[in-house]
Amino acid sequence: MAVPKRRMSRANTHARRSQWKASVPTLVACQNKACGQPKPPHVACPTCGQYAGRRAVTPA
Repeated sequence: MAVPKRRMSRANTHARRSQWKASVPTLVACQNKACGQPKPPHVACPTCGQYAGRRAVTPA
């Protein structure tokens, strides 16, 4: 098993972790004109239950 020989410096640790961050979720407006709520793309709307212009699921 590989074990580091020396402790990694704080600068190197921060440089490695600088790219490790959360991304903002992509949201699009619902195609239903009456709804228009933000929802993830390619997913049925959780508010009105429509996907691609037709009823896909019953809204929660």
